[in-house]
Amino acid sequence: MHQRWRAILRRGLMTGVLLTFAAAPALAQIEDQLSVYTGDNAVGYLQPLADALGASLNDGFYQSARIPRAGVKVGVELKLMGVMFGDDDRSFSANSEGSFQPETTAEVPTVVGDPNAVFVNGQGGATFAFPGGLDLSSFALPVPQLRVSGIAGSEGLLRWVSLDTGDSELGKVSLFGLGVRHSLSQYMASPKFDLAAGLLWQHFNVGENSAGGDLMSTSAFSVGLQASKRYGAAITVEPFAGLSLDTFAMEVDYEHEGGESLHLDFDRATTFHLTLGAGLNLKIVNLSAAYSFAEHNSFNLGVSLGTLGL
Repeated sequence: MHQRWRAILRRGLMTGVLLTFAAAPALAQIEDQLSVYTGDNAVGYLQPLADALGASLNDGFYQSARIPRAGVKVGVELKLMGVMFGDDDRSFSANSEGSFQPETTAEVPTVVGDPNAVFVNGQGGATFAFPGGLDLSSFALPVPQLRVSGIAGSEGLLRWVSLDTGDSELGKVSLFGLGVRHSLSQYMASPKFDLAAGLLWQHFNVGENSAGGDLMSTSAFSVGLQASKRYGAAITVEPFAGLSLDTFAMEVDYEHEGGESLHLDFDRATTFHLTLGAGLNLKIVNLSAAYSFAEHNSFNLGVSLGTLGL
């Protein structure tokens, strides 16, 4: 019976990942748009996407601080993490490039902004085109993960996705993440709530550049504390909260329209991350929803199948 449920879940996880990535922004288009830009212009154009990944990638690490001391428990999960883009994310100030004269500054679309290019006229009838964006109001990232707990009050987490969408415009997607948490409440006498500490490391590559390499390569790290309290018996509701210190870095490799290969290093971002959420535990199926407050707010939804949370 358990094997049948796990087989169903595995198929569901992969279907969910494929469908969501298929509906994701056409990231392979980004290099075409980005090829006009170098330096600060390129960073400004991509910054909202970097902020979205930095805000959401460390989400979904937990839905409870309750970790059993013994008795190995396994959960297979699918988390959907995302952000909503605001008006400030849709445009930035850019300068014309190359031999275009006079140098002109304009308010133009970012990668998530208006899809229409902005044209400015220069000397000798020349025109410079600032590329448009993908017209996105949100960005969501689906992540399957495996959680194993009940080993000396500790648990481990594995996140892994590796897809080559081939003819689609998304290209290659790969995510690898490892996390570990440990129960702190097990050392307390009659604790009023569950308390745990944990850390999570991830590496995420997405898109493919014209040279066949990764368009965007990111890394993220999170360390923090989580607390939760369970209410109910057979069916339980469990509010949870967490505070973490997160870091995020991103590199981009692309080809400029002149044929030159360019590399961008985004400044490493470090921010505190407050998460508030709740889980609904239905024995075999567990649901969760959370909202995170940081420099850029984010949300995550989750479903898990297995013995985790019993």
